[in-house]
Amino acid sequence: MTLSEIQLRHGTLKTPVFLPDATLGVVRSVDSSDLEDCGITAVVMNTFHLMQRPGSSTIQALGGLHRMSGWNGPIMTDSGGFQAYSLVRQNPRFGQLHDKGITFQPEGSERKYQLTPEKSVQLQMSYGADIVVCLDEPTHVDEAYPEQQLSVKRTIEWAKRSRKEFNLQADQRKLAEAERPKLFAVVQGGGYKELRRACADALLEIGFDGYGFGGWPLDSSLNLLTDIVAYTREVIPPEFPMHGLGIGHPANIAASYKMGYEMFDSAMPTRDARHGRLYTFKTSPADPNHGLTGDWLSYLYVNDEKTIKDAGPVSEYCDCLVCRRYSRSYLHHLFKISDTLYMRLATMHNLRFMVQLCERLRGTPA
Repeated sequence: MTLSEIQLRHGTLKTPVFLPDATLGVVRSVDSSDLEDCGITAVVMNTFHLMQRPGSSTIQALGGLHRMSGWNGPIMTDSGGFQAYSLVRQNPRFGQLHDKGITFQPEGSERKYQLTPEKSVQLQMSYGADIVVCLDEPTHVDEAYPEQQLSVKRTIEWAKRSRKEFNLQADQRKLAEAERPKLFAVVQGGGYKELRRACADALLEIGFDGYGFGGWPLDSSLNLLTDIVAYTREVIPPEFPMHGLGIGHPANIAASYKMGYEMFDSAMPTRDARHGRLYTFKTSPADPNHGLTGDWLSYLYVNDEKTIKDAGPVSEYCDCLVCRRYSRSYLHHLFKISDTLYMRLATMHNLRFMVQLCERLRGTPA
């Protein structure tokens, strides 16, 4: 059984819910009005990137992320751990992971950054986030057991420090319980169930409002790590919301929702849209099981020659601006001439698809 709603300062999320990545304070190619028109109710922004551009002092001077971006709905801020980890692990000359946190200096930057559990919480709360995420140390599922053990150890210690700093910040800001953002912790452990359970048990003892699946959720063939993703949900009691960090393929969202996950985020749907891959349902939502039985997902490749003179909409089952007003042929034309309108329209369609997917799942019998 999954939660049906999550109450946040800037609104209530009906689950399951997909949060598009607004990494630098914007979902690429669309504005906040477009997001609202698509039915998007919350977005994810990223501390690692925002602390660099436009910079924390600028965000605070503008009144926080909501005012800066013109987005009035809930905002979840990623701690930045995954991005800092990726930067440092790919090229150690850009920084170092250590017990205190993560030190990094991106290529071309004259400034060295220090991201600690305390600093990450401070920044996220100063940004006005509705959901604050603890700094954690991610791993790839294929990394050896000793590396996974170290990741779990650091993740737990950083979660303790994050909880302490969160409480301190909330008290200093004199935030009543209803005014406080939610604090989520991330369960690490790679592909080892005993480490996942140990991490989850320690985080539950510390106490958080919600939890997330930590680490890369796909195998080397880009298939969902179904066994470990399901197990990680099992070790967190169902009364707590669970976020599938980085889970964004429509089929993976459908599978993970059945495992008990309520929240999802990924750059995949918007990136696919910009590159010419649009999502469509093969069946009507009125069909049995809301059209999610069997092979229910298909793709329209806008660059395909078949679309050159196709006057039909992207999808007969979609009510987005694109499908109501424009043809496949027109999108093909926009794509070919590299007009920015293509990216806006395509992004809006895929986002509306993700919202419709969540609506269909919401009505699907468990």
